Amino acid sequence: MFSNWFLKSFRVLLLPFAVLFWVAVLVRNWLYDRQILKATSFGLPLICVGNLSVGGTGKSPMVEYLVARLKGRFRVATLSRGYKRKTKGYALAAPGTTALDIGDEPMQFHRKFPDVPVAVGEERLVAIPQLLHDKPATQAIILDDAFQHRPVEAGLNILLTEYANLYTRDFFLPTGDLRDQRRSARRAHLIIVTKCPPTLDEGEKAAVVRELAPLPTQKVFFMCIAYGTAYHLVTKQHTYITDDTEVLLVTGIANPRPLKSFLEERVQSYHMLHYGDHHIFTIDDWTEITERFARMESPKKLILTTEKDATRLLKFESEMGELPLCVLPIEHQFLFGEGTGFDSIVARFIQDFKQPGDYGTEKRKEN
Repeated sequence: MFSNWFLKSFRVLLLPFAVLFWVAVLVRNWLYDRQILKATSFGLPLICVGNLSVGGTGKSPMVEYLVARLKGRFRVATLSRGYKRKTKGYALAAPGTTALDIGDEPMQFHRKFPDVPVAVGEERLVAIPQLLHDKPATQAIILDDAFQHRPVEAGLNILLTEYANLYTRDFFLPTGDLRDQRRSARRAHLIIVTKCPPTLDEGEKAAVVRELAPLPTQKVFFMCIAYGTAYHLVTKQHTYITDDTEVLLVTGIANPRPLKSFLEERVQSYHMLHYGDHHIFTIDDWTEITERFARMESPKKLILTTEKDATRLLKFESEMGELPLCVLPIEHQFLFGEGTGFDSIVARFIQDFKQPGDYGTEKRKEN
């Protein structure tokens, strides 16, 4: 508690830098809004998943949700920046690709959907044509974390905001977590409030909608987190966590709070090793993890990590032996029975897509 108080107090001291950051964002958005800086559109559906803050809103599970529901009807691909990878420029995932090649989140997509093209590139404006050259049958591209990448104009912008930290209550970096103006939410077509309590009622929903004040053309959805059954990182064998399981939680994600709440509801106690977001695990980290696990006394114990962290721990596969290193899958679930409506909006966007400058013609037909 003291460390959280100190961190918040320290960030208030950074207010002058937050003001400078706000001015820079304001000027950049003004240049694009006035079309002094030009955005480029492409002749196929681009779906952007993003947020106004740094980390923690659930972009990766949202991308996975879209891929899982679209890949049976359309030939979709994903394009990410590839944050914290060891390579530069455009890259397309292939057999043998690792998280160091494309980043942890794209690697997570590649492992879950090996039949779906997964590409990375810092400059989406350059990477999109390269992806289409490599995969010419692609019918739609999901742009991961590209809401601030204004050189590319997506046809469908999906904006995420966390229930416990709505962008309306946040402030600019480094004092707060905002990396864009609140009014940039107007560029979104769909707004999703993520990580809601599963018990959220209609009154609470209405209060959040009033606070977000969406435009008449914007639809607001609400989602909660659902955790699946843990499975062994290597063997994929399912492991069930019960109240007598002693857990060592290993995370390198921006917001571990929901995961901690999940464990607090299911086990009597747990231990935690928390690293920075997108942390690249070293041999020293691995030694710390194994030594901490060895000190745990319960006969029923395991190491638990996230799917994103698992992509960065795979390099220690040859050293795991019988170590019970398990992965906890996560997904978004819509509240209030609105999932079908959301799915229909996205599918209709792809099916009815018209190329820029071709809006008087028939709707685009599926291949």
